[in-house]
Amino acid sequence: MNRHAHLLTLAALVAALTAAGAETTAPGSAPPVPDARHISNGWNIPSRGYADQPYIVTTDDGAWLCVMTTGSGKEGDPGQTVVSMRSTDRGKTWDAITPLEPVDGPEASYAVLLKVPNGRIYCFYNHNTDRVPEVKREDKGAYKRVDSLGHYVFKFSDDGGRTWSAKRYEVPIREFECDRNNVYGGKLRFFWNVGRPLILGDAAIMVLHKVGAMGEGFFAQSEGAFFKSKNILTERDPEKIVFETLPDGDMGLRTPAGGGRVAEEQSIVKLSDDSLYCVYRTIDGWPACAYSRDGGHKWTPPAYKTYEPGGRRVKHPRAANFAWNCTNGKFLYWFHNHGGRFVGALGAAGKDGRSAYDDRNPAWLMAGREVDTPQGKMIEWSQPEILLYDDDPYIRMSYPDLVEDGGKFFITETQKNIGRLHEVPKALVDGLFAQWDSSAVSTNGLALNLPAGKPMPAETPMPKLPALNARDNKRADHGCKDLRAGFSIDLWVQLDSLKPGVRLLDSRDETGAGVLVSTTEEGTVAITLNDGRSECSWDCDRDALKTGKPQHVVITVDGGPKIIAFVVNGVLCDGGEERQFGWGRYSPNLRTPTGSPTLKIAPSVRGLRVYSRALRTSEAVGNFRAGL
Repeated sequence: MNRHAHLLTLAALVAALTAAGAETTAPGSAPPVPDARHISNGWNIPSRGYADQPYIVTTDDGAWLCVMTTGSGKEGDPGQTVVSMRSTDRGKTWDAITPLEPVDGPEASYAVLLKVPNGRIYCFYNHNTDRVPEVKREDKGAYKRVDSLGHYVFKFSDDGGRTWSAKRYEVPIREFECDRNNVYGGKLRFFWNVGRPLILGDAAIMVLHKVGAMGEGFFAQSEGAFFKSKNILTERDPEKIVFETLPDGDMGLRTPAGGGRVAEEQSIVKLSDDSLYCVYRTIDGWPACAYSRDGGHKWTPPAYKTYEPGGRRVKHPRAANFAWNCTNGKFLYWFHNHGGRFVGALGAAGKDGRSAYDDRNPAWLMAGREVDTPQGKMIEWSQPEILLYDDDPYIRMSYPDLVEDGGKFFITETQKNIGRLHEVPKALVDGLFAQWDSSAVSTNGLALNLPAGKPMPAETPMPKLPALNARDNKRADHGCKDLRAGFSIDLWVQLDSLKPGVRLLDSRDETGAGVLVSTTEEGTVAITLNDGRSECSWDCDRDALKTGKPQHVVITVDGGPKIIAFVVNGVLCDGGEERQFGWGRYSPNLRTPTGSPTLKIAPSVRGLRVYSRALRTSEAVGNFRAGL
């Protein structure tokens, strides 16, 4: 069949997009899920079907302008194009779709927006101007997907995104070593961009992800580049805008020494001294980062991202991980909080059944703040919180953007077929920003409080734990109703040894139903939940606990995403060197771990709190900082 037979006419696409906008400007007709973190509670952003990179800027008239890559097929199919739309009610509804490029033209993809002080808005994107039909792989094969190559271009709007310049303008990008060494000798270049531009003093700096080879994993070799303009903020004639490609030299930001060949999707923020911080994804299990003190010309040697300078590495798979500046001088960072590694080609499963791009659910958020170091200002990061999730663990959410408006924070995301906008719960983001200073014990939902300093009983009445699900008598089939409840156990414990089988807490009855917190063969503490029908268990990281002194352990059973998480001495377990995940999923069929009416307590327990709700990470950290 002729390739162009698949393409819609421009008029048909606009009509379809407009109709889609009318139908999907509010959450679906299903009852809202009683958890603000569930992605279905977001407001849909109209698209043709495929929906990628819903990025937003606020216009001079107060509207939100969103740009998106969309098409009637899947990612990379013919007909993929860039569109924009406006909202005057913070994303609850959207005006008609405005295509920046015709659907029957060359592929246009992966747009980002830059708003300059005079109100003009620039949209930068990939454009397959030469209509290249396929690209060679380094392993002698070829890809028909042609959305990450060609020319980098821009259009602009002077009316808040209602209309765009008829002409597109090309951004000249300097050749790097990876370009010259590709299978075309640099005559055809591969690249794309997902990184938000930012204004740095009297200049603007933008991001580009150069690709040196197409192959296993689609992008087989990649590195980060930047382009900077010192007159785009003031120059009205687009023909006179001047760009320079950074960094200096012949090579972009790659992985740290010994890392893999993939270093891509760079995201930048600026510090108060105009230093730049860049974070990006790898296939190594950790994101990489670097600092620039001279506006992007030179960068510190790439290093894996850490929670604090020189500290524990942050875990993250091959997925977008973005940092954003906030008006309070702090930062927010989106990532997925596990050490996923590259296991196979794009869309294909490895030997263990995993895809190279799996496990983007849930999405996690952490806050950052500046600290002074001998190397200059750097960023340290909080312990993370679950921001968004879907009940289906195979659903993937990514390519977010952050909007700060009127003291509220909003996040966009996409699963590649639905783009949504979410308001970030105030308690979640406020807790992250305050995490370094909070030292108060949370009392909300406190069902049992046995503080230190008083004799710890060997037994106490077990507080009633919430049901996690129940029969829904309003359903015709009387099926399951997910109550999305949870609970947390907060204890101070002092162990002389980490020998296995020590029962710290035990509420099990003669059938085995109830809660058990005990030491394990791995020198960890585990929680086991049993409802008489099924049993689930998860433990903290190895080497998290020390003997001979008080240790603080918070175990949270989160009934939203069905996750068990441990916070030990104020640190959220991430799996360490032994496992990919520090948090574990429990069965959604677990009803409630109610067992004996009596809770048995070991002598090594010095303090105990039980909450009838799931604590946030920040609350667990605050409880630790409050001390024994």
